[in-house]
Amino acid sequence: MMKKRVGRCQLCERDEVEITVHHLTPKEEGGTHLPTVDLCIPCHKQIHAIYTNKEIAFRLMTLERLQGDEQLKKFIKWIQKQPPKALVKIRKSKSRR
Repeated sequence: MMKKRVGRCQLCERDEVEITVHHLTPKEEGGTHLPTVDLCIPCHKQIHAIYTNKEIAFRLMTLERLQGDEQLKKFIKWIQKQPPKALVKIRKSKSRR
């Protein structure tokens, strides 16, 4: 069984959250050995719920671009107010359905 990692999300900057590794260029787009960032589960799920891997690879391939994205800014502002252990439901974007 894999041990859960707890730390600071590099996107929303919340502390004491369960951390996942996000490939800035998705693996399916050739990012297997390219840079990654540590994200909390809600931030990671939100990125993949509203953007395709192609969009992430070609438009949102840096932490700065993720932080500057208008749709993600709204989510980040909201998630920063949530407790670290909160279970957050993420819905896919209507354009991704």
